[in-house]
Parts: sequence; structure tokens; C-alpha cells
Amino acid sequence: MDTPAIIWDVDGTLVDTAEQHFRAWARLATELNQPFTRADFAATFGMRNPEILRQLFFPLADDEQCRVLGERKEDLYRASVREQGTMLLPGVAALLAGFEAAGFLQAVGSSAPTGNLDLLLGLTNIRRFFGAVVTGDDVRRGKPDPEVFLTAATKLGSRPEQCVVFEDAVAGVEAAKAGGMRCVAVTFVGHHSAEKLCEAGADLVVESLDAVTVSQIAALVRGK
Repeated sequence: MDTPAIIWDVDGTLVDTAEQHFRAWARLATELNQPFTRADFAATFGMRNPEILRQLFFPLADDEQCRVLGERKEDLYRASVREQGTMLLPGVAALLAGFEAAGFLQAVGSSAPTGNLDLLLGLTNIRRFFGAVVTGDDVRRGKPDPEVFLTAATKLGSRPEQCVVFEDAVAGVEAAKAGGMRCVAVTFVGHHSAEKLCEAGADLVVESLDAVTVSQIAALVRGK
């Protein structure tokens, strides 16, 4: 059998920094004199900043405006993470080590900018597990487009059908399935319901990654 490849989303899947993201977006919205609600946050979680800014605030914003506003939001976010720190979500550490021991390839495929991932992977000391890290800066199209996951698979030298994506957001599940990959969705952080994640096409939905085993994922790749 071909070696399975695991592609990890980060926020809401490996770690939970959602509250820091929400506060950063809320502060930016206040600075822009724009409304921003929890529902807005949930509806756009997992997307790249340009898509979020255009969907919520400025539909006609050009790339430079999106870049400047996106950088401001991420500066606010990173300052909060540095102050508060972050931890791996339940089950993540065991799965990372278990996949490594089983010889699985692993990568990160995230909509977040490079600076955020450098910070998070450094704080949690898990960069060593990943043969590739693909960020929102590395792609032109954000989730639900599959570009970020397909790029990660290419960097690992894996075919899409060998890949299992771990996600927590509807847009991420849709991206994985659009790329021809299997997808495990986790509801622990609670951005999206199990029903919504199933509707998006997730092959397996779990409340926590504590419920997932390496052998279970190997069987999923085999289509069993």
C-alpha cells in the first residue's frame, strides 16, 4: 500500500487560538467602524484574510488594501498569542507521534500567514513532525478551493487519494473533498456542528481527536 499522508489544518485542529483571532478581528472592525459578530467569525473561519475582508467589510477591496488590513489583524493576533500562549488540543500529540512511528508523511495546510504558523509551531514544538508547511502566503486561492492541500500533497510527493486531511471548518472540509482527499473533521472547538461538517463531505466526524487511532486512519485510506 502507498504510504498515507496526513495534512493538518492548524487553528481549531492542532491548536485552539480562535478567541485570539476573534478579538483581533473585533478590534480591527472597531478601528474600521464596521460591524463584526460571532456569526461573522464562524461563517468565515478557515478562509484567507482577503476573502474574509471582502466578504465582511469591503467587497471591492484591492489586493494592497487587503494586505495592509490583513497585516494589522495578524499583528493584533500574534501579540495576543505571545501574551497568552497556546497548547495542543486533546489527542494531537499522540496522533502526531503515532503517525510518525507508523511512517506516515505529515504536512500542514493552513490559510494562516507564515508568521502565524512560525509562531504556533514554535510555541508547541511540533515543526519536526512535518515534511511540508503550506501557508496562506503560498497559495492564490483560499479554502474551500483545494489549492493549499494539493500544494501540501505535492510537496510531500503524495497523490490526493493517499491523503487524509484533519480539519474543523466547513470550508476546509470542502477544500479537502474538492482535492480528492479523505477528511476527518473534529468538533472540539465548536466552530461548526457535526451535521454541517458531514454535509460538507467529511468522511469521519469526531468530537475530539482522542477518539482517532492510527489504524483507523490507515483503514480510511484503504477505503474501509
